[in-house]
Amino acid sequence: MPNLLMPKLGLTMTEATLTEWLKREGDYVREGEPLFIFETDKSTLEFEAPASGILTRILVKAGETVPVYTVVGVIGEPSQDPAPNSAPILAQSGVSGGPGAVAVPEAASRVRATPRAKRLARQHGIDLSAIRGSGEFGRIHEADVRAALQKAPVVTPLARRIAQAHALDLTTVQGSGRDGKILRADVEAQLAAQAAESAQPAESADSAQIAPFTPIRALTARRMAQSHAEVAPVTLTTEADAVNLVAAREQLSALLGEKLSYNALFIAIAARALREYPDLNATFTPSGLRHNAAINIGLAVDTDRGLIVPVVPSADERALDDIHQRLKALIERAQAGKSLPADLEGGTFTITNLGAFEVDLFTPIVVLPQVAILGIGRIVEKVVPHDGAVVIRPRLALSLTFDHRAVDGAPAARFFKRLKTLIENPLALLLSGRK
Repeated sequence: MPNLLMPKLGLTMTEATLTEWLKREGDYVREGEPLFIFETDKSTLEFEAPASGILTRILVKAGETVPVYTVVGVIGEPSQDPAPNSAPILAQSGVSGGPGAVAVPEAASRVRATPRAKRLARQHGIDLSAIRGSGEFGRIHEADVRAALQKAPVVTPLARRIAQAHALDLTTVQGSGRDGKILRADVEAQLAAQAAESAQPAESADSAQIAPFTPIRALTARRMAQSHAEVAPVTLTTEADAVNLVAAREQLSALLGEKLSYNALFIAIAARALREYPDLNATFTPSGLRHNAAINIGLAVDTDRGLIVPVVPSADERALDDIHQRLKALIERAQAGKSLPADLEGGTFTITNLGAFEVDLFTPIVVLPQVAILGIGRIVEKVVPHDGAVVIRPRLALSLTFDHRAVDGAPAARFFKRLKTLIENPLALLLSGRK
């Protein structure tokens, strides 16, 4: 009788929302048939039945958000009775014995575990039903419990005591210490925020209603707040002459037989410049700057569900038409809510283009742990001096935000200047890449 577990699709995925059941209790399902639709903070996907049988129980209702590895339903043999009614089971290898633990059914008391594993779990208040055993038939060993302990939030003793005194769920607290360690100040800040929220006067019946955040909006909020708190941002701005860029796009579009995306050109140009200035294609760490071997460029895409950043991997090694086709597929999947986990991982530099909204210069926010982001504005006709005359030429607004903790102003400006040169002379992409 296989349990249906909410899958974990990436290293950073911790929860998902079950948005719709495609089958009802008692329905027969075939192996590989879509069972339900779930939404992560990055995409919307279908879950396929791992085996054929009867959907005997639905344990998580549509619209509920649950941790990964939660049992959301059960498939049984056609002759089997439905499983007894129970709360969702958390099957994730982790600690759930503290505040905010997920309820488990009575069957959890019959979990298979070695005596040493049980003793260690009792010492640390760990719910063994929340641990996936590595032994035969799922038997939990001491090593499984120790692995669960390592995955628990790192909290200072004082912060833990304060949280326990106020019945605060530590999973709701964002740690500001090293490696995300939760400090006393973090707990007190969360308590203050909860107190302020509860102190707000109740709204009248005709007051504006609060629209809950989508998973993507919530993720964006957390990441932007983290970036604002940690990064030392500096934004450089400039304008580039876009005559040659516009002409090159028209010529290349004719060769492709379809309109070439400006964003594909910007990705190719940024990839060339990053190859020449690797400090901007780096990751900030407390011990130093880690230069990334691959140049993986993400493009911010506006969707109905929120902001998605699909990534073109190894952009510096790809031909322009390859970048164009790959980017088109990435954007289509993002806008349809069908991005694959691999579409959104591994970015080392980000581009955000607001030119379609008649925006010129702006201050894009660095996507941690990256150290820079390029903002593209609109192309607009302007009166400018050129070759001793006053002429009208297309101009492109550019903004570069970089993390001053990782990069100084001069090298960032040199990179920005190189970007501008390549935009003004896109045929330089055909050359060897020497500055």
